[in-house]
Amino acid sequence: MALINAFHDALGEADLAAMERCYHPQVSFGDPIFQEVEGRDRVMRMWRLQLGLRDRPRSGYRDVTADDFTATAHSTTRYVFNHTGREVAVETDSLFRFEDELIVRHHDTFDFRRWSKMALGRPHGVLFGWTPTWRKTIRDRATQRLDEASPT
Repeated sequence: MALINAFHDALGEADLAAMERCYHPQVSFGDPIFQEVEGRDRVMRMWRLQLGLRDRPRSGYRDVTADDFTATAHSTTRYVFNHTGREVAVETDSLFRFEDELIVRHHDTFDFRRWSKMALGRPHGVLFGWTPTWRKTIRDRATQRLDEASPT
């Protein structure tokens, strides 16, 4: 549980170095937007993109449960979506798996449709947020930004 608390505390402070220390070199990350990101360097590049938003995200967590191999947590993150300037509040459920006392798998789930409505507003978020084509567009743009981001 200490590792998950350390990770979330670092996330709340946007302390990338402390976050990186929580991850195994072969970590994989997934969520509804960044579906599969492999390796600590690439996962940290994704976090640099996320934490480099217009306004630093504010994050809080609760309901942490853990054993020697896995953990779960619930978090709320608030930020301003760069492309629209709209405020977003994301409720996320996280699943972690450990190896060598580090996070080797980090998977987040949240309501993509709700996120889309907040991030994109009307009409796009409401009309298209649930469609597979729109989700693919959002995912493709996120992957492109990740691919174009500098490693450090």
